[in-house]
Amino acid sequence: MPGVDFIHISVSFVVGVIAGTMNSVAAGGTLLTFPTLIWLGLNSISANATSTVAVWPGVVAGAFGYRRDVVTLPRRFFYLLIPSVTGGLIGAIMLRLTPSMRFDRVVPYLILFATFLFMIQDPIQRAVKSSHPEAHQSKAWFAGAVVFQFVVGVYGGYFGAGIGILMLASFGILGLTDIHQMNGFKNILAASINALAALYFILNNMVYWPDVGLIAAGTVTGGYVGVGVARKIGQKAVRKLVVLIGLGMGVSLIFRN
Repeated sequence: MPGVDFIHISVSFVVGVIAGTMNSVAAGGTLLTFPTLIWLGLNSISANATSTVAVWPGVVAGAFGYRRDVVTLPRRFFYLLIPSVTGGLIGAIMLRLTPSMRFDRVVPYLILFATFLFMIQDPIQRAVKSSHPEAHQSKAWFAGAVVFQFVVGVYGGYFGAGIGILMLASFGILGLTDIHQMNGFKNILAASINALAALYFILNNMVYWPDVGLIAAGTVTGGYVGVGVARKIGQKAVRKLVVLIGLGMGVSLIFRN
């Protein structure tokens, strides 16, 4: 495990603030915290587990910031909590059973996949809003959303980066149009996915606590403040930065491996 000096402390906290803000504005915070933890010296599995535990308080803070937007959500949407929690636990178990060297080989492509999802988020949302204007109210569409959310939960428990983007696309298919309401509910589901996964990682001694504390403090700050940022500024500059970092980290890890 790495030592903790002033630079380590500063980088962990600042990255946490930025990641918390990004998760509130749209998504993509894990694309910063996970590769940063690898850069700071953690192995890939420990970095993934530590990142999951560290960003969870910020996701909860972001959900709290959107609480007024979420209270008007139809009750049936909250049934999606069940597949979220179940999938998150299964994904966490899968991560623990994955050999470290094998996960190292997969990580760059998971980062690039999550970055790709981040890049195409807007086209996906435009497409789902313009198609099936009535079908998304049917029981069949909602049943499909339950299955999809379970898959998102498994992926979220295993890796995590990009789950917010997947969920926003799903909400669009189900007929939600208020971006603040969608972001708030996304944070609730993400918090539920990460909750059991984080508990599993903690019970199995997979996290590095100094970084958990530093990044968590940053994500709580960024997660709550980020809601205000989301209402006042555009997202284009932040999104471009996330894409550049994700592509850079993914490609660099491919060459490192």
